[in-house]
Amino acid sequence: MLALLVAVVYGAALTVAVVVALVSGEVGPLWGVTLFSAAAEGVTATGPSLLFLVLAGLSWSWGIWQILRGPPTAPDPDILRLRLALYASAATMFLLYLTASIRLDTTVVDSAVMCVLVVLFMRLLGRGRPYMRGAGLLGYGGFTVIGVLDLLERPVPEGVELVCGLAALLWTALVLRAQGADDRWRTATVAYGVAALVTPLVLVPVALPFSGEEGAAEALGVVSSVLMMIWLARSAHDLAAPRHRPAPEATPEA
Repeated sequence: MLALLVAVVYGAALTVAVVVALVSGEVGPLWGVTLFSAAAEGVTATGPSLLFLVLAGLSWSWGIWQILRGPPTAPDPDILRLRLALYASAATMFLLYLTASIRLDTTVVDSAVMCVLVVLFMRLLGRGRPYMRGAGLLGYGGFTVIGVLDLLERPVPEGVELVCGLAALLWTALVLRAQGADDRWRTATVAYGVAALVTPLVLVPVALPFSGEEGAAEALGVVSSVLMMIWLARSAHDLAAPRHRPAPEATPEA
């Protein structure tokens, strides 16, 4: 009920903002409800810019519906802790958008929560996946350190962010593979995770012809972020369901 109510309210706000943009050419309200920031001075409504902003708004609408309709809490302590960490990670990703307009850097919090998530995933999936654990801690632990260095205005060695980014992508891919072999997670949930990984690769060439359109890159970034948040939230939702068959034993990855 809450998910439906919030989705309807957001959808109504999005509709009003679109109508305002079409009638008056003022994109400020639409920019606010889709990118959660103020529109740059002098930005006017164009066909492509409106299309991208509406796409971002529809992504938020679908994300609200998918994320807020979670089932009751699972009784197992390990599962409960992982579910809370998954929800917290989705929430901190959304917090990045809310705090961007006030120039408050919350990337450290987001990365730190993901570090906790890496550890809790390993407890549930088993300890026979050292590559998964190592990739996750290197990626998100590294981003946490980078965030702290940025806050302290200290330099970050060149290439470190790329290494951490690749490690985080590897961890996500390994988790998705493990989820696909474990029926505690539904096929649709894994599909959202795969889409979250693949979408940026598809959206980059799509955005290139519209690089001059204000908000295009940000709107396409929303699509990718919402897919990731849906994957995190659905991964938590699915853990409330009973496990029907044991997952195959993980073989040590040396």
